[in-house]
Amino acid sequence: MMDPRELVALAEAAVDQVEPIFRSGIGAPPAYVKSRGDFATEVDVTIEKRLRDILQQMTGIPVYGEESGGNIHDTVWVVDPIDGTANYSAGNPLAGILVALIHEGQPVAAISDFPLLGRRVVASDGSPLRSVGGPSGGFSGGKESPEFDEARGHVGCSSSLPTAVIHQLRETGLRPRMTGSVGLDNAFVAQGVFDGAVNFSPHPWDNAAGALLVKAAGGIVTDPQGNPWTAQSRGMVSGTPQVHETILKNLSHNLD
Repeated sequence: MMDPRELVALAEAAVDQVEPIFRSGIGAPPAYVKSRGDFATEVDVTIEKRLRDILQQMTGIPVYGEESGGNIHDTVWVVDPIDGTANYSAGNPLAGILVALIHEGQPVAAISDFPLLGRRVVASDGSPLRSVGGPSGGFSGGKESPEFDEARGHVGCSSSLPTAVIHQLRETGLRPRMTGSVGLDNAFVAQGVFDGAVNFSPHPWDNAAGALLVKAAGGIVTDPQGNPWTAQSRGMVSGTPQVHETILKNLSHNLD
């Protein structure tokens, strides 16, 4: 396998090529329903096909995408062409493009790109986080950011979380926030906008990029049971050490 730093540069070039499609398609209507409450637009399909073609041609590595599937190989690109499709279709800018390279179950290169917000977060194995369009100081907004207290502790929560979990997070003093995009939640953790995030998604295209970004920023990433996150994990918890621990304790009480 090529150096992850070279591969993430190639992946960024691929994302650059599909950004104009993403920008021009905002507000695209649902094209087909995948399951109750879940749908895709023609833009999802177009972007994923374009990313698949570019990534396979430039790297020779297979692609596993949300819309057209594939297989989880030892080394594979995982692509979510529009994370937050419901937002995107409604004209809501809280949506983005997620690309991650998974090697032996772990992400080694990642890009979370949010064209309508002017934000991009990039990392590769062994390299520091690169944050564009948001806090540049890294995890928790840098050295001068406040420690967690009851005035902070913003946590990104998936809309699929049980109401009891969200309520209990509030009881601990944390502040649940619902963006409608798992990828944005985790990117915000890496940038220091959020102090933690939690979801139960079993799909690696939702969490692979965020897992590497948060780790590169100095955060902690596990599955909801506290085990190290892998491409086979069902859900993810990310955050500062204190907020991550608080979320896990809350989940242990609600998932028993």
